[in-house]
Amino acid sequence: MTFTTFLAHLLGFVAPAIGLAVLLTLALRWGRGQASWRRELGWLVGAGVLVLLVGLGVFGRDGKMLTYAALVLVQGTLAATLQRR
Repeated sequence: MTFTTFLAHLLGFVAPAIGLAVLLTLALRWGRGQASWRRELGWLVGAGVLVLLVGLGVFGRDGKMLTYAALVLVQGTLAATLQRR
């Protein structure tokens, strides 16, 4: 596997976590004008990638719907917690 192919696979693996984190960060910023969006985005992406890695370890492959459901649950809960702070 070439380095370019590896990067494409890695980006495809973490894309759902990054995409959902960006959407949630934008939703959190909608009502507030604070500048801590980078910290919140970092926490959301980190938690999402961790959920995807756990799903890969448990199921032995990525792309399972239960993993994506857990991703939404974990990132949504974390976003709600971050909004209260």
